[in-house]
Amino acid sequence: MSFLGYIRPDGSVGTRNHVLVIPQGLISKSISDFVVGTKTIRTVDHGSGRTAEDRERVARVLIGLGLNPNVDSVIVHAASPGAMYPELRAERLADEIAASGKRVEVVDPVKEGGVYRAIAKGCQLARMMVYEASKLRREEVGDEHLCVGVKCGYSDTTSGIAGNPAVGYLFDKIVNAGGTTFFGETTELIGAEQAIAKRAVSPEVATALLDAVAHRENLAKSTGLDIRTINPIPANIKAGLSSLEEKSLGAVYKAGTTPLQGVLQYAERPKGKGLYFVDNWMGAYSIFVGYAAAGANLVMFQLGGGGMAGRDLLEGTPSVVTPFMWCTANPKTYEMTGDNIDFYSGTVIEGKEDPEQVGERLYQTVIDIASGTLSRNETMVYNEPIDMYLEGPRF
Repeated sequence: MSFLGYIRPDGSVGTRNHVLVIPQGLISKSISDFVVGTKTIRTVDHGSGRTAEDRERVARVLIGLGLNPNVDSVIVHAASPGAMYPELRAERLADEIAASGKRVEVVDPVKEGGVYRAIAKGCQLARMMVYEASKLRREEVGDEHLCVGVKCGYSDTTSGIAGNPAVGYLFDKIVNAGGTTFFGETTELIGAEQAIAKRAVSPEVATALLDAVAHRENLAKSTGLDIRTINPIPANIKAGLSSLEEKSLGAVYKAGTTPLQGVLQYAERPKGKGLYFVDNWMGAYSIFVGYAAAGANLVMFQLGGGGMAGRDLLEGTPSVVTPFMWCTANPKTYEMTGDNIDFYSGTVIEGKEDPEQVGERLYQTVIDIASGTLSRNETMVYNEPIDMYLEGPRF
């Protein structure tokens, strides 16, 4: 099978065709508000006052977003409060993104004569970048160019029975075609880590996975809490899950059955193709921007029964430059939020389809969205600030 995508100079393929403005701040917001076709990251943290390790992680996210195949060209401005740190220098960000062959421009308020002039210069550049990007046409490419990341949340019994297995079928199909897939949430691997470790391509990968899980559980214990007694959260328990192990065993179905190629840090780009585990936290917004920075050209949230109606489904894409899909297998969730859901797999529970049929239908939906059909989420203008996954203290 194949999809219609935008081929980039480095050989990667985008499902979208954006001009990105980074980092966050008045300049980037002004440009993205004024110029159609531009995107910017809105965060609650820019690295100022953080440890060097966390500042490097922020830089990795910003550079990774610029490298994402869904981005045609990039504007980097030098007005961020974190820009004076060497890790976050505008020139450093620009140079690493430009190495991919993309056009990158730096806008510096000092050199332009102030913020107002920098905004004007940025808008002028962005308009021309968008114009040039609009000349690019989609081309038919193979599924080896798909890179998909998933998170499950508000888990319930339908998640493990139908929702996550459908994603697992999709992941197997993408990986077997030569593509790349990401799954994560280290806390929600506890109790199922041995099953995934057995699928590692090497003892080193298995050890890395088990160490990541042990570190997260020990970190929780260092606060005086046993994560196995505070997770599942109340919403999971109300939805029918009895233990963290039960929750994890249902969650790992979304990883499919292919070998585990490696364990990645947050926003780390894989060195090859296949299935990868990402050592990340369970916060949805931080996870998806991390996947996008790692190269995902489409991401999805497999939703259980705790997120029915309301704010959770009425927010802009948390992955900035990557189309975002809502999926669910819960009939009640689908009934209450159907106009926001891109894919429903509860037909397995209803006896209308078998798991393979649902998985194939999910695959076709992904191909459709990858080829240009908007996800429900993409039709919204509003975007929430994104909280990056940073682990160090703030000073």
